[in-house]
Amino acid sequence: MTMARQNIVLLGAAILVVAAPLILGIEGSYGGADGQAQALIEESGYRPWFSNIWTPPSKEIESLLFALQAAAGAGLLGYVLGRLHGRRRK
Repeated sequence: MTMARQNIVLLGAAILVVAAPLILGIEGSYGGADGQAQALIEESGYRPWFSNIWTPPSKEIESLLFALQAAAGAGLLGYVLGRLHGRRRK
């Protein structure tokens, strides 16, 4: 199989995987493990040792701050790895 044909087959498979649930009308719950863990912790009667100093006003702000933190971490990691790679080349 040629490379171009293989790429077309892989692209078709990816489109099928994404489109199949939409076409078949499959609905699912995408809650995640964090919500389940929080529910179990609350059921156990656990009380936190301290409260937050500041709570973001909305979930969107919380997501924004998390994304900024991830971007800053990725930028710092990329910078450090680039510097180490540059030193090795000298």
